[in-house]
Amino acid sequence: MKILVTYFSQTGNTKKVAEAIFDTLHSTEKEIADIDAAKDPGAYELIFVGFPVHSNSVPKKADSFLRSIPAGKKVAIFATHGSIRNGALAKTAFETAHTLPKGKVLGTFGCRGKVAQSVIDALMKTTEHKPWAEEATSANTHPDEADLKDAKAWADQMLVKARA
Repeated sequence: MKILVTYFSQTGNTKKVAEAIFDTLHSTEKEIADIDAAKDPGAYELIFVGFPVHSNSVPKKADSFLRSIPAGKKVAIFATHGSIRNGALAKTAFETAHTLPKGKVLGTFGCRGKVAQSVIDALMKTTEHKPWAEEATSANTHPDEADLKDAKAWADQMLVKARA
């Protein structure tokens, strides 16, 4: 099975998760690439796509890549975010991401990731976003080893689903 793990990462969080996923895949035909360097998704049977959640949604680069995936391809989507795991903000982004590829989405995985301090500082100045910014400060140690272990276990599940 030919597998691509691709990601968009600004702070290194999503890249770290992508590398953990890539390392756990038991396939001789696997590639990992930044989303800007990713080759034609039509050349792969299983495509892992990762991104950081931005404003409850999918960043433009990841959105465009997900839309470029041809029908019939198997897709697994992962993301990093500053919210609590399984929180509403991350769920909204996954719901959006799930509708973008023409291929079949096998599953999603999300974990916390450190948010840039400049983003937290800016959001702390607004009444509307201050609660989220306070929550995001607790993500400073993520993704941690437990998050990466969970990402690896999820990748194994996606591989089993893809082969079924």
